Amino acid sequence: MADIKCYRDLIAWQKAMDLSAAVYESTKQFPQTEMFGLTQQMRRCSVSVASNIAEGWGRGSTGDYVRFLRMARGSLCELETQLCLAERLKMIQEADNQPLLGRTSECSRVLQGLLDSIESRQSMSNGRS
Repeated sequence: MADIKCYRDLIAWQKAMDLSAAVYESTKQFPQTEMFGLTQQMRRCSVSVASNIAEGWGRGSTGDYVRFLRMARGSLCELETQLCLAERLKMIQEADNQPLLGRTSECSRVLQGLLDSIESRQSMSNGRS
């Protein structure tokens, strides 16, 4: 297993950064009338995923870290909902949206794995199994 020295070493953070860049690229095609609506909301919550992973890491306590990872997971669900809405409103084609939805699912799986790992270590150190 790779040595994790910083949040930038976390696969969850790296995948979240890739997702956010893809969301920014994709929303460039959205109608200009949505610049301060769905476009901005999607961009903000995609950035929130990686930002919460980083902020949780920087807090220095396991409890805070887990709480911020859960917030990142919530932002992923929010983004997934917005991607579905954008497709429903015909702002993005299904063929263009599927890779983004795939990225959100992959980020969610990796983030959940990170959460499970931390929570498992935390319960072991508390003497629970």
